[in-house]
Amino acid sequence: MSNISTPAQSVAKQIKQAIKQHNSYLKDTFSPKKPIQDFLLAKSQFIDKLLNLLWHRYITHNTELFALIAVGGYGRQEMFPHSDIDILVLFDDTTSEQDKQQLSEFCTILWDTGLKLGLSVRSSSECLQATIDDQTILTNLLESRHLTGNQALYTDLKTKSSNSPAWSSEDFYNAKIEEQAKRYKKFHNTAYNLEPNIKEGPGGLRDLQILAWVFKHHYQLTSLKELAKDNFLPPAEYDELFSAQELLWKIRFALHLQTGRCEDRLLFDFQRDLATLFGFDEHQNNEGVEQFMQHYFKTVMRLERLNETLLQLFNEHCLPHDGKAYQAQVINEKFDSIAGYIAARSATVFQTHPHALLEVFLLLQKIPALKGIRATTIRLIRSNLHLIDDNFRQDPIARQLFITILRQPRGITHVLRRMNRYGVLAAYLPSFNNIVARMQYDLFHIYTVDEHTLFVIRNLRRFSLIKHNKELPFCNDIFLLIQKPHILYIAGLFHDIAKGKKGDHSVLGEVIAHQFCVDHKISEHDTKLISWLVKNHLEMSTTAQRKDISDPDVIHEFAEKVGKTENLNYLYLLTVADIRATNPKLWTSWKDSLLKELYIATLNALRRGLDNPVNQQDTIRATKAEARKELLKKGLSDTSIEKAWQHISPDYFLRYYPDEIIWHTIAINCCCEKDLPLILLRPQNQRGSAEVFIYAHHQQEDFIFSRTTAALDKLGLTILDARIITSDNQYALNSFQVLEQSGEPITDLRRELHICTTIKQQLQSKHAQLKQNLHLQSRQAEYFPIATKAHFRQDPQNRYNILQLITTDHPGLLSKLGQLFRAHGFNILNAKITTIGSRAEDMFFLSTQNGQLITPEQQQTFIDELKQQLAN
Repeated sequence: MSNISTPAQSVAKQIKQAIKQHNSYLKDTFSPKKPIQDFLLAKSQFIDKLLNLLWHRYITHNTELFALIAVGGYGRQEMFPHSDIDILVLFDDTTSEQDKQQLSEFCTILWDTGLKLGLSVRSSSECLQATIDDQTILTNLLESRHLTGNQALYTDLKTKSSNSPAWSSEDFYNAKIEEQAKRYKKFHNTAYNLEPNIKEGPGGLRDLQILAWVFKHHYQLTSLKELAKDNFLPPAEYDELFSAQELLWKIRFALHLQTGRCEDRLLFDFQRDLATLFGFDEHQNNEGVEQFMQHYFKTVMRLERLNETLLQLFNEHCLPHDGKAYQAQVINEKFDSIAGYIAARSATVFQTHPHALLEVFLLLQKIPALKGIRATTIRLIRSNLHLIDDNFRQDPIARQLFITILRQPRGITHVLRRMNRYGVLAAYLPSFNNIVARMQYDLFHIYTVDEHTLFVIRNLRRFSLIKHNKELPFCNDIFLLIQKPHILYIAGLFHDIAKGKKGDHSVLGEVIAHQFCVDHKISEHDTKLISWLVKNHLEMSTTAQRKDISDPDVIHEFAEKVGKTENLNYLYLLTVADIRATNPKLWTSWKDSLLKELYIATLNALRRGLDNPVNQQDTIRATKAEARKELLKKGLSDTSIEKAWQHISPDYFLRYYPDEIIWHTIAINCCCEKDLPLILLRPQNQRGSAEVFIYAHHQQEDFIFSRTTAALDKLGLTILDARIITSDNQYALNSFQVLEQSGEPITDLRRELHICTTIKQQLQSKHAQLKQNLHLQSRQAEYFPIATKAHFRQDPQNRYNILQLITTDHPGLLSKLGQLFRAHGFNILNAKITTIGSRAEDMFFLSTQNGQLITPEQQQTFIDELKQQLAN
């Protein structure tokens, strides 16, 4: 009996087949070159036919009691291949339970067909009450359509809900503004995330819908096009709105077809294929995908601007206000303040006074009571951007105004964001136009270059504000030492200005920044400092993360590059602001402590004098003395301390801090030879990470680095740093700085014990088998293939060779490297492990087993074998 289909099952099967065939038809016929409205309408009409068919099959008794209504996106006939089908089943208040049974059968068959429903079943009175209680339900009804059933039921509901006093235009508008603010906050108040949500993100389709809803609710409109009749929405703006909507519709439609689901996120997974579909081919050094995304982001920028302008106009013209609020208050001969917004006093103000295109933003900074720029003035700014030409840029008054904006004590971030949104920043700085809406197709940056740049300036500004002091108090302290904050802001503005150009963007940016400073009559000293900051903005980050900053020689080399304390202060703040603006997930307590450590060590070197570098033996003696003093306080005797230190080489005291040496010494002192290997884990050290410390016999058949990294990798831990020390009598002291893969510290005691036990088992067993690898690779990783690059360079003091490796990170990478080092007879002295997304940038400090330098022939043989292994 179970194999015999019921009539309902047969109908559901036929419907599923019809849906599949229709989606195939859409996929075969869709093209970005064709009008998108035809496809949206075709999908909507197809669903209309299906629902009508099922309605008349299952609603057969007292049909005048029921109506089927399309609401939401389906109501306005914007149906994408896998959109939710929002419907309201409406029934008369007098409907009996027996008649309602038909609705149950109707709804069941709908679910059985596999349609992706947003289904509501309500009586007329329930529905009316719901619109009073919840503005989102009222919003759905604004765009509703009668599909079938009793038309009078639907008409009555529409009339009553439209005339209901529950949601005045003001209340509805305020609810939608609050809704939009919450949505923006969810996306960090930026539309320029490199994997944007084209529906919900700022500047996305939802922004268009917000506009439509507030105007439709107030004016009872059917389309925003009706606003153009009274010039409320000028034809040029309507065309801009319409073209932007068309592009987002096409991208969303293509996304649904490509993914086979309701996918509104423009993920890296789909961007390249979509770029090809939309005709963006690779061109010079700007890939097609970057051009496609730049086109998208510029469209979103226009929508954000239109959303701001039209909502402000609605508030001003459609909502009740105290008459005094809109009385103009004179600011100067060019501008008034109206309802808290700066407004041009005449439509020709910018033609008569072109400098006012910059002055308007300066006034926003100087007058705290101003909330923004009036919508009509935004339109004037946009229509007069052509006035910002070469003559304007060379005008001393304009140049002075721009520099004055950057020197203001408040409002710099907000003003620069507005200047960017309205097109003024790109018009005044043509080089900035190159980075507007430009994406960087990698896993480091999650924002467009212009958005990243503005985040850098925002971060720099926060260092000056007491209210943000708890975020990074050390940065706030350093900021107090900065005499000219505008130097930082200019350096931040130009640090990535040459992204997308051929060549080193730091070097090219230095040239652009230098010319800007010369043009704007910035002093020679400040010009040199700004240019130096732009050229070297990556230097501190690179040194902290890729070099051994416990080495006095590394500190001395960096201090020589920095030159003086003033440069160090500026560079430190710019570095922190830059990293935090690249990707919030990249900033960790580990990086914070590394940079702070480098800053302090460099400051000490500069104070000591570059011609008086630290002597390594002095450092070793001082570290030993400090550690010994504290150990004696804790009750250890000199004999116990010397016994614990008997197998430790002098290099150990150069590369570990006294607090680390203290807890190592106490543990080693309590440990017998038979207990080795000793595995310790300190959940959080002064760098904010956990430290795994290993003290063991260095046996050739058990290569500690390879075994330990394999264990840590399979435990799902991220290795940040490794310090490898082998004494002359073959005792190994290895320490690994680790965090959970999420970037969080290790906080669970059972987890700590499990880590130590697993590593010990791995080191003791010749054939240790680990459980399934917990190290997960990011979803985006496969879309960013990273070619393996490996090269050796020699330490300036001829102490060791440095291997720099860039490759795709994958489980077991460090373990493979450890085995390869052993096979070639290389001794690991130190390692700097840097992993960003799927990109591994590791540095290993190596020598031969007898402490000699590695020959060029050995280096090349190793690199060839390394590349071969990583390619497999």
